[in-house]
Formats: sequence, C-alpha cells, structure tokens
Amino acid sequence: MPNKEFGARAFRLSQERGPVCAGIDPHGSQLLQWGLDDDLAGAERFAMTLTEAVAERCAFVKPQSAFFERFGSGGIALLERVIAESRRAGALVILDVKRGDIGSTMAAYAQAYLDPASPLAADAITVSPYLGTGSLQPAFDTAAAHGKGVFVLARTSNPEGKYLQMAKRRDGRSVAQSVIDEVNERNGDAEPMGSFGIVMGATIGACAAEGEARLRESTYGITHTTVSQRDSAHDLSQFNGPILVPGMGAQGGRPSDLPRVLGSATNFAIPSYSRQIAQPGPAAASIRTAVEALQEECRAAMGE
Repeated sequence: MPNKEFGARAFRLSQERGPVCAGIDPHGSQLLQWGLDDDLAGAERFAMTLTEAVAERCAFVKPQSAFFERFGSGGIALLERVIAESRRAGALVILDVKRGDIGSTMAAYAQAYLDPASPLAADAITVSPYLGTGSLQPAFDTAAAHGKGVFVLARTSNPEGKYLQMAKRRDGRSVAQSVIDEVNERNGDAEPMGSFGIVMGATIGACAAEGEARLRESTYGITHTTVSQRDSAHDLSQFNGPILVPGMGAQGGRPSDLPRVLGSATNFAIPSYSRQIAQPGPAAASIRTAVEALQEECRAAMGE
C-alpha cells in the first residue's frame, strides 16, 4: 500500500514530475497583463487556465489565499475549485495562508484547511510561528491525523524579516534556527522525509548582504548583535522534511541559489514560481513550455 503521509507523497511526486511548485496568484497586475479585468470573472479565467496548464505537470500547486479572498465569497468558491481541480489532476496543493494563532482559533484554521471534510482542505498549508512554534500544535495534530503537511515560516526573503528571524537567542541560535529545529523534531526519522516542512526564501543571502543593522537587546532571549552576511547561515544538515522555497523567478531567485541556500538539504527543495509561470499566458501551451524549462533547470541545479 502506498504511503499516505504528505512527506512521502511529496518526495515521490517530486521525483516523478519534477520539484517545481506552480503558484496561482490572481494578482491585479497579472490579470491586466493577460488583458483581463481585475474582477472575479478575470480571476476565474486566470486561475482556471493556470490550473489546467500546470496541475497535470507539476507535483505542487500553491494558490495564495489572499488573492482569492479579496473577491469575497465568490473568490472563496473559486479557490475551492482550484484546489479540487488541482488535486483531481494529481498535484499536491500547498495552500498559502500563513495562519498563526492560539488555542481554539488555530484549531479552527487547521480544521478549515487540513480536515478532509472541509471544501477548502488542501494537502498542506503555510503557517507563521511568531506566536511561538508550540501555538501551531493544532495544525500539526490535524495534519498528522489526516496525512497532511505543514510548512512553517523560518527564513523569509523580505528585508524586514531578518531583524527578527536572524536575531540571536541566549543559547546562540538564531530565531530562524530555533524554528527549524523545533519543526524538525516532529519529523523524527520518517522516510524518505517527514511531513513538516519549513519556508526558506531563495534570496535570503541577498537580504543579509544589504548591510548591517543593530538589534536592540531584548528580555526575551535575543542578544545585542548585528545582522550581516555571516548571520545568514543556518544549519539544515539534519533537516528531514520538505523545504518550500519562494522568491524564485521574478523575485530574483535562481535554481543555482538552491544549493547555496539549502546545502545538503537541497534534495528536499520545492522551488516555487508564480509570475514567471504566468507571464507567458494566457496561452496554456506557452505556460506548459515555461514549466517544463523550469523543471529541467531546477533538476540540474539539485543534481537530479
């Protein structure tokens, strides 16, 4: 019987189809680029065209919930269709929601996005750990109960993120490293990898090199230090889970950045592209050609 755990399914499908994750983000500027109005009808044409073009060819499809939510109930209904059609085509859906809360509220988020009984249920979701990684326990529990995955923000590409994520705790680890370690504890020795992943931006080295910044001393275990190029380092050598890598393509990330950012964990990478995949549209054939080229580039960079 095939393994039903997200980590095992993700690893297998990545080997079969390639590692690329196709973002489906009906952003206003993208709709206009396709000659569509920035309304629900335009979003539907954009999202369903992309879904049809990529879901049978990519291991992963990642709709960004906010770009659907902005259209209200109609947008949520469209998101449900994207999830259903993508899964029907055999892709694993990573729903980019970045939720993070405590107690019953976090449990409700988990039920909405990870419980198979929900029409919004995906194969995995993104979550934010900045109320404490332990606050995400309802998501971990629900995911484990249903063979789903969870991706926890660890090191993001936005320049502001480094001031918090690379701040040093009293034990010498960065905040980002502590998130990585806490997530990895939940994967144990799962094979070929666990189902609990992290999010690592493709351009974090560039962000760290922007310059040094002083951090104020905190009573919460963050020491007075600097953030510089040397602080961009993180240890993924023992990490045993999928690593979602946004920031690829239009945001500056390249396949060659994957081994630089991830090191020995590169084979667990899920490089995510959105604008670069959508740009050749609205012709589905052109989108498929772009996806195939990215798959080959990423496979080569990852040594597959």
